[in-house]
Amino acid sequence: MSYANLTSENSESEKEERPLDQGMVATRNNLSQRIESVPVRESIGPAFQSWMGDGLPIHRGDIFHTVNRLRKLKFNKRALEVMEWVIRERPYRPKELDYSYLIEFTSKLHGISQAETLFSRIPSEFQNELLYNNLILGCLNRGLIRLSLAYMKKMRELGHPISYLVFNHLIILHSSPSRKKLIPKILTQMKADKVTPHVSTFNILLKIEANQHNIEGLLKVFGDMQRAKVEPNEVSYCILATAHAVTRLYTVCETYVEAIEKSATGQNWSTLDILVMLYGYLGKRNDLERTWGIILELSHVRSKSYVLVIEAFGRIGDLCRAEELWHGLITKATALYKEMEKSGCKPNAITYRHLALGCLRAGLIKEAIKTLQLGTDMEASIKVKRSTPWLETTLSIIEIFADNGDVENAEKLFEELKKANYTRIILYDFTLLLQNYSAKSSPVLPIAEDSHTSMCPFCSSLGEMMAVWPI
Repeated sequence: MSYANLTSENSESEKEERPLDQGMVATRNNLSQRIESVPVRESIGPAFQSWMGDGLPIHRGDIFHTVNRLRKLKFNKRALEVMEWVIRERPYRPKELDYSYLIEFTSKLHGISQAETLFSRIPSEFQNELLYNNLILGCLNRGLIRLSLAYMKKMRELGHPISYLVFNHLIILHSSPSRKKLIPKILTQMKADKVTPHVSTFNILLKIEANQHNIEGLLKVFGDMQRAKVEPNEVSYCILATAHAVTRLYTVCETYVEAIEKSATGQNWSTLDILVMLYGYLGKRNDLERTWGIILELSHVRSKSYVLVIEAFGRIGDLCRAEELWHGLITKATALYKEMEKSGCKPNAITYRHLALGCLRAGLIKEAIKTLQLGTDMEASIKVKRSTPWLETTLSIIEIFADNGDVENAEKLFEELKKANYTRIILYDFTLLLQNYSAKSSPVLPIAEDSHTSMCPFCSSLGEMMAVWPI
């Protein structure tokens, strides 16, 4: 989860400096395009010179638009070059926001020490809350919590207000299970500093609970959000809907999906991607196809969107429609898969796992096992293998193997859930495997030993089930 630096939000206020008409927007875009088109190892000086040589002035808004574009593209080095050129050549009188950009990209590229040195050289009239907040964010970006706390203390002494973005970043740095217990202290300090939590603050807290599959904690945060009278946005509802979907609370999930549709602003690709995933969980074919149609109308369709829609069609797995079969027949998943390849997007382990689920739901067992193997032969990061979509897809595959009495393949995938410590639904999978062994009339239950030696929190419950299991 990442958030733009303070300067990116404050730059919105600069729009009030002069009215924006269509011609001016086009001009800004042209300057940005000239800067972006400069080869990596070449200076941007000639680009500015050719711009001014065409009789075009360089306004503050042109620079801010260009820098925000470069930040979005993660061209931090180029953004720093732009700000260094502005400070050196002075096409206009630099203000606090210009220096704030300079500190931001200096800290990103050259470290906090150099950013601190730069800060000390900036005219004192501009050493205010904006620069301090951005310096603190630079510290937090590098995990320098103690140094950031020292600067926060100095801001209090100087009477400068601390941005909610600083607290957001502190919360993110304490979001791991081992450090999560410190988050209440951060929120208490936030209140003491009279900093009003932003909707993004609550979204971070919601995401932390969702990542740990803690529905109770999730709802508590949402309740706190409502009591604070902070209006949820589409991101809030996306987190809530996804968390309920992966824990199979589909009725509640559907309520939040409706809220997403109502609160969505414009055609945000990330929201559309999440809707595709959610409609797959809910089995809503028409809404899935409608949302995918909207995505296809975007100027660029990302490879991740293809992966998500393949998974969604795989989850639905309607046998009544032959076009949704993947292997050997014409299916939506296959069509999207081929379209994905034509677009130059290479399938990865995630793609193959989703396709395998689609095959299983369509009754193509051999094809599913073959597809799973193709995905197994490809590397997937630990982060991916511990992600909710990956684990949920794995769970669905285990269910189908269990229904088919395929103990061997179910056990292989069950090991992945154990390694990822996916304890909230491991009990459910132990039950499925027990059913497998029961169906096979197997006298040996290796998973029984696993349940005791793995020290899972549900061992006693499993023991009770095994005591009465009809084997």
